[in-house]
Amino acid sequence: MVLLWTMALVSLLWPGAQAQMKIPPETVQQWAESFGKQLKYKDIEGLVRMEEVDGQELVKNFAEEMEEMLARKVESVKRLFDYFNSLVINMVDGDGNMVELGGEFSLEENEHFNRLQVNTQLSDIQVPTNVFNKDPGILNGVYMSEALNDVFIDNFQKDPTLTWQYFGIKWTPDDNGVVTFDCRNRNWYIQAATSPKDVVIVVDVSGSMKGLRLTIAKHTINTILDTLGDNDFVNIIAYSDYVSYVEPCFKGTLVQADLDNREHFKLLVEGLHVKGEGKVKKAMKESFKILNEATALGRGSLCNQAIMLITDGAMEDFQDVFQEFNWPDRRVRVFTYLIGREMTFADNVKWIACNNKGYYTHISTLADVQENVMEYLHVLSRPMVINHDHDIIWTEAYMDSVLFNSEAQSLLLMTSVAMPVFSQKEETLSHGILLGVVGTDVALRELIRLAPRYKLGIHGYAFLNTNNGYILSHPELRPLYKEGKKLKPKPNYNSVDLAEVEWEDTEELLRTAMVKGETGSMSLDVKTSRRVMFLRNEYFYTVLRETPFSLGIVLTHGQGRYKFIGNVSMQAVVRYLTGEEPVLQCDMELLHQTLFDAVVTAPMEAYWTAIMLNTSGIDEGVETAFLGTRSGLMRVQRYAGVEKRIAKWVS
Repeated sequence: MVLLWTMALVSLLWPGAQAQMKIPPETVQQWAESFGKQLKYKDIEGLVRMEEVDGQELVKNFAEEMEEMLARKVESVKRLFDYFNSLVINMVDGDGNMVELGGEFSLEENEHFNRLQVNTQLSDIQVPTNVFNKDPGILNGVYMSEALNDVFIDNFQKDPTLTWQYFGIKWTPDDNGVVTFDCRNRNWYIQAATSPKDVVIVVDVSGSMKGLRLTIAKHTINTILDTLGDNDFVNIIAYSDYVSYVEPCFKGTLVQADLDNREHFKLLVEGLHVKGEGKVKKAMKESFKILNEATALGRGSLCNQAIMLITDGAMEDFQDVFQEFNWPDRRVRVFTYLIGREMTFADNVKWIACNNKGYYTHISTLADVQENVMEYLHVLSRPMVINHDHDIIWTEAYMDSVLFNSEAQSLLLMTSVAMPVFSQKEETLSHGILLGVVGTDVALRELIRLAPRYKLGIHGYAFLNTNNGYILSHPELRPLYKEGKKLKPKPNYNSVDLAEVEWEDTEELLRTAMVKGETGSMSLDVKTSRRVMFLRNEYFYTVLRETPFSLGIVLTHGQGRYKFIGNVSMQAVVRYLTGEEPVLQCDMELLHQTLFDAVVTAPMEAYWTAIMLNTSGIDEGVETAFLGTRSGLMRVQRYAGVEKRIAKWVS
């Protein structure tokens, strides 16, 4: 029996040996067994006892710690939500001119933010280039949110692991001097501002839509698609003399608005051409049929439903369609977008929206698209305001673009928790006014640290995924690829399905159980990937309460299911290492384990020395031997010749 959960390997070439000498696998196995025997019989058995790891209990403990951490983030967001300053002031000077906003905003390097330049006492305001920063609505928002600085600081004192709540940098325009970042386009804002929704986009492709109008219509569709997320469902219908689906394979149904489907729709929309006469009546009937069928069959989001009508006018009589399918309940909201400068049919298009609890907008140029499309989010948020629903939302994994271009890539992947903030004024409460969204980010690296590798044994690991089956964190999730000398994010890095990395789950039993939020376990044989041995993995999984996430851990059958407990004195630790972060906590269990491993593997130095002195004990081609333990301690022996030995101990 090999006493430690360690692996002994040999590598590369013996100096002076043949240029490409292969090391037989039998040699590696023989050395590992020999190392184990040396450790076993060095009078250490009295120091240790072996215990079996309870995988279900382990994943439960990990989940509870993660739930506590995520709950602290939620409390931070709720403290921001609870703050409300009703002061609305437009600052003007004596001449009636608006006062210039802003002041000196100093930035200092901060270890907690991976040495990025930040300010932890003040927050800053960012406004996209296409938004007038002296607009009264913008100024009111600035003054209303000013007192949040105190809440930010208080949150940081209560939870020092918070990060991006305080992240403040100077926004740098692009090459054209444009600041393109708009928080309203981010998933955390969109998901918090609305509930899940079923959306049918109906676009007019009749002859009158040719030229710039069709270009604007395509851009409008793409912008609507960008406001949808994994919890939404969508389809696109084009109409002229007849009704056609942009993707015929999706005829009569709704598909999940994940990144792959959204990008697929965008490619198809680019191929739209105009012809014939626009007959909106047939298109609206088809749209209502799709939504009604989804409701009847329990498909889609089972929440909000909306039709987005994009046209340059509606001439025919269409009132009976709404009487048949939507009145009097008006369960489906209809949003209309009038394309082009002509206003001839504006009244008809406006009537459709106003009589179906929707919203009408006029888009005459490409620059108008973004602002007008975003209006529908505020309309869909109204029921939440009136009903006092303030749902907490969690986003899928995403990559911080600022960190990607810095040296702080260890905090690259994040998830955000957010919730909507509504006006609480009595005179506007019934109007359902969305003020904005508050939130904070969680570095997934910090979350997965709560399931340390040393507790999982050889080949063991932990992973997280969402209720849509997408990976949040997994050893096989590699979000970056190399192009030349530069690292770039993969296009679909945040929509990698669990089944794509856990190949052995061919029937998707593991994926299905985790998506449903179940607790349980199963075993799978690992016979793929680039492993040098076949394994039997034991999976344990459970849901993280109050979140859409599930946690899974993997223990390998055999060595991964056992751990050794040693009676090692802690008096050998003569000093406590502190970093620049005052909140750094010592993992006493890991410290015990590492010290135990150091004591138990100490005889290896004498063993390797004996091999060095006995030249016949060194096989040709062996340059390095190393031994690693589950705590992360590694002992390395490099053979540079009989006369010279380099031994080092790395932990």
